[in-house]
Amino acid sequence: MSGFLFQAFVYLTAAVVAVPIAKRLGLGSVLGYLIAGILIGPVIGLVGNETKDLQHFAEFGVVMMLFLVGLELEPKILWAMRKRLVGLGSLQLGLTTLAICAGALALGLTWQMAIACGLILSLSSTAIVLQTFNEKSLLKSEGGQAGFSVLLFQDIAVIPMLALIPLLAISGQNGSDHSAETHAALSLVEGLAGWEVAAITLGAIALVIFGGIYLSRPLFRFIADSKLREMFTAAALLLVIAIALLMTLVGLSPALGTFLAGVVLANSEYRHELEADIEPFKGLLLGLFFITVGAGMDFETLFGDAWTIIAITIGVMFIKGLVLYLAAFVFKLPKPDNLLLALSLAQAGEFGFVLLSFSIQNNVIDSELMKILSLVVALSMLLTPLLFILYDKVLARHPDSSSARDADNINETGPVIIAGHGRFGQIINRMLMANGVRTVVLDHKAELIDTLKKFDMQVFYGDATRADLLHAAGIENAALLVVAIDDEHQATELVSMVKREYPHVHIIARATDRLHVYRLYSAGADDIVREVFDSSLRAGRYALEALGMQKFTARKASKVFEDHDRQTLRELARHWKEGVDVMDNEDYLSAARARTKLMKDAMEGVNTEFHDRTDRGWSPPPKT
Repeated sequence: MSGFLFQAFVYLTAAVVAVPIAKRLGLGSVLGYLIAGILIGPVIGLVGNETKDLQHFAEFGVVMMLFLVGLELEPKILWAMRKRLVGLGSLQLGLTTLAICAGALALGLTWQMAIACGLILSLSSTAIVLQTFNEKSLLKSEGGQAGFSVLLFQDIAVIPMLALIPLLAISGQNGSDHSAETHAALSLVEGLAGWEVAAITLGAIALVIFGGIYLSRPLFRFIADSKLREMFTAAALLLVIAIALLMTLVGLSPALGTFLAGVVLANSEYRHELEADIEPFKGLLLGLFFITVGAGMDFETLFGDAWTIIAITIGVMFIKGLVLYLAAFVFKLPKPDNLLLALSLAQAGEFGFVLLSFSIQNNVIDSELMKILSLVVALSMLLTPLLFILYDKVLARHPDSSSARDADNINETGPVIIAGHGRFGQIINRMLMANGVRTVVLDHKAELIDTLKKFDMQVFYGDATRADLLHAAGIENAALLVVAIDDEHQATELVSMVKREYPHVHIIARATDRLHVYRLYSAGADDIVREVFDSSLRAGRYALEALGMQKFTARKASKVFEDHDRQTLRELARHWKEGVDVMDNEDYLSAARARTKLMKDAMEGVNTEFHDRTDRGWSPPPKT
C-alpha cells in the first residue's frame, strides 16, 4: 500500500509542478506532462518498470476522450464530413504507409518488417492532437476539422491493421515472451470461424447503437431521479467501461466503440451531464498517459545510437508532414489550415505502441527494432507541442493571454442570464437594468469583465456554453436567457441545450444571417434577432423618404415589409434542411418563390390602399 501511495505521490507531484510551468512558458500542457515523465523516469529514476503496466491503464484516457468527442458530433454532422473522413484519411494513411515502407526497404529491412513499420508509423496521436486543438480552440477551424477526420479514420483503420499484422509473421523470428498472456486474455471470438466472428462483431456494434438510443435514457432518468450526483458520475463511468470491455471482447478498438456510443448519445438530453462528469477523469488519465510515455523512454538505447534514431524520427515526421500537406492541397484546404494539418499530425501515435506490441507478439519484428521504433514514436510525440508553437509563431496566432484565466465563481443569480456582453448584449443589459431587472452576465473577455465590474455591473468571466457555469448562474430558476455570443455554432448549441433541459426558459438569440436563423429556429429559440435587420430596415425607410415618399407611407411600407419578412422566415425555416444546399432544396425554392410574389403584392397594396382612421395617429393623410 505504501508503495502505491508513493508512486501516486510521485506522478501527481510531477504533474502539478511541471505542467503549470510549461503552460506559463507557452509550451502547452502535453509537453509539460511529457517532460514530467522524463524527469521522474530516465533522469531521476523515481519510477521504473511499473510504468508500462500503468500506461495500459492510462490509455483509458484516450478512450474517454473519443467518447467525449463523439458526444460533440451528431450523426448528421458526421455524415457531412464523410468525404474528408474517407478521402483525406485514406489518402494520408495509404501514401504515408507506402513512403515509410519504401524507406524501410532502403534501410535493408525485410518486406514484412517494412510493411509493419509503415502501418505503425502512419498513425498519429489522437490524444496529443485533440488535446492541443481544444486548448488552442482550433478544433472548429478548417484545419482542425480536417485533422479530426484523419485521426478518426486512423482509429478505425487500426482494426484491419490488427488483422493484417499476423499475416506478416516471419518464421523463426524472435518474438515476445508475453505472447501467451495475450492469447490467454478474455475473448468472445477466439477460435471461431470467420462468419461467426463477423456476426458477433456486428452484433456488438448493434448492441451499442441500440443501447445508446433506447436503453440509455431510461437508465439515466432512473439515476437522475435519485438526486445523487455521484451516482450519475458512476453511471457515466460504467457506460464507458462497459462499452470498452465489450469492444475488447470482440476484438475491436475500445476507443472506436466509445466514440460510436458518443455519437449515438449526441442528441441525448443527458449529453452535457455526461460531458461534465467524464471530463475530469479524461483529463487526469490523459495526463497520466503522457507522463508514462515520457517515463518509459529508453534513454540507454537512445544514447547508444542517438543520431540514427533522431534522423529516423525527423525523417518520419517530414514524410508524414509532406503527405499531409499534399493531401490538404488536393482537398483544397485554405493556406493556414493546410499547414496546421501538416504540422499537427506529423508525429506517430499512441496506437503505435499497441501495434508494436502486437507485431512482436506475432513474430513480425524483433526486439531491437521494437526498441528503436518505440523511441521514434515517443520522440515524435515529444516534438509535436514544439510544432504547434512553431505554427503559432509562423502564422502570428498568439493566443489571448486572457484565455488562461479560470472562470469566476458565480455567487449571484437573477431572472435574466445574458450570454455575451458585446455591442449587442450590452444594450439589452442596460435597458433591462434601467427598468429594474436584475441580470447575470457571462462573457469570456477578461478585460471587458474587469472594466464592467468597476461600474458595479453583475458580470462574470466564463464560457456561457458550459453547463456548470449556467447552473451556477441559476438557469434552473431563470425566466429569460439572452444568447449574444459571437460563435454561431456555440450559440446554436447553447440554445439547443437550454431548450432541451430547461424548456421553461424563454430564449432570445442573436443570428448572424438567414441560415443561422434557421438553425436557431430548429434549436428552439423563442425570439430570433438578426444582427443588422432592424438597422437595415430603418435605413431602407430613410431611403424611401429621401426619394420623395411621404413619411407615413414609408413607415407603413417598412412595417409591412418587416411583418412579411418575419412570416417568410418562419415559413422557409420549416422547409430548410441542415446539410442541404438551399439551391438543391426544391421545397425551399418553391416556398421562397411563393413568398416573393406575396411580398410584391403586399408592397403594391401599400401604395394603392386608402387610409383609415388608425392611420391618422401616424401622420396627416395626404392632401387630395
